[in-house]
Amino acid sequence: MHSDIVDLRSFYASPLGSLAERSITMALSSIWANVPNERLVGLGYTLPWLERFGADAERALAFMPATQGAVVWPATGPVATALVFDEELPLVDASIDRMLLVHSLEHAENPRETLNEIWRVLSPAGRVVIVVPNRRGVWARFEHTPFGTGRPFSRGQLTELLRDANFTPAAWSDALYFPPSQRRFMMRFQGVLERMGRRAWPIFSGVIVVEAQKRLYQGVPVAQRASRRVFVPVLSPQGATGMGRQGRKHAACRSQG
Repeated sequence: MHSDIVDLRSFYASPLGSLAERSITMALSSIWANVPNERLVGLGYTLPWLERFGADAERALAFMPATQGAVVWPATGPVATALVFDEELPLVDASIDRMLLVHSLEHAENPRETLNEIWRVLSPAGRVVIVVPNRRGVWARFEHTPFGTGRPFSRGQLTELLRDANFTPAAWSDALYFPPSQRRFMMRFQGVLERMGRRAWPIFSGVIVVEAQKRLYQGVPVAQRASRRVFVPVLSPQGATGMGRQGRKHAACRSQG
């Protein structure tokens, strides 16, 4: 099941979503190296973190998968949002310095193809930062949050997937150690439970965060991949057939005969 853009915005506007955003921000901050004037792209629903970590970027773009939907961002200034297919990004080779994936890889039709496409658009020193639900965590078991939808991962699965796509995991972090309860009583102890979880049950975090470096020293096979997407113009009348001038002439002659 895919997360809809309306549901994602509603979740992060809720008290539980605000706490989840804060927890993931802390995990990202622990591995996020500030690089001024970099070209940053967020894939999935990354708006809360693009606004924070994209302040020093030369440009920051928000790519949202077609199955999820898109919203206009930022609220003021030129629009930096695009509706995309994650296996066919509208970018030239080696044009991006860093990509951030949140609510993306777990919903990808083919995660390996998505990572291969990210490898293509990253610069030689490019990095990808991925946030995915933890297979062992509690958050992946409840569908009232976006982390309970899609395909959760373990560290081992994520490592294998990254290496198959010619990435080298460089730094790891975790977040969401508190339970996904909507009761105000439980949410009051979010900070305490988060600190306790990091010490007592680190393998049961709600999400896994990894930064991976693009690998260049291994050959990448070149293969022609036909797109599985079928594009239909929205305003095109369905079932209509066009005839040229000669075709219309022959049709008129048959009707007269």
